[in-house]
Amino acid sequence: MKEQFNASQISKVIDQSLVYQCACPAQVCKAIFELRDLYDYQMNCASDSINDRNVHDAIAAAAEQSHELMENCLRKVLEIEGWDTATFTMPESMKKKPGKLI
Repeated sequence: MKEQFNASQISKVIDQSLVYQCACPAQVCKAIFELRDLYDYQMNCASDSINDRNVHDAIAAAAEQSHELMENCLRKVLEIEGWDTATFTMPESMKKKPGKLI
C-alpha cells in the first residue's frame, strides 16, 4: 500500500489536534491508521490457504482505495487549515481557537 504520510507524521497531527481540541484532523488520521491495519490484516489472512483469497483480496483492495482517498483528504485538510507540512505543526491561529468537546 502506498503511503503519503508516515506513522510519525500522522501521530503528530493526532497529538496536536487532541491537545488543542481540534478533532477533525485527528479523526481523518485515525481512519488512515485503521485502514492500514485492515489492509495488513487482509494480507495476512490471504496467505492462509484455508481462507478464500478472493474475499481477502477484495477487502484489501477496498481498504487500499479508501486509504488513498483519506490520505488525499488529510493533505487537503492540512492545506486548508494552514498546517506546516514540512514539520506537521498546527498553525498558531488554530491553537487559539475556542475549545470544543471531543
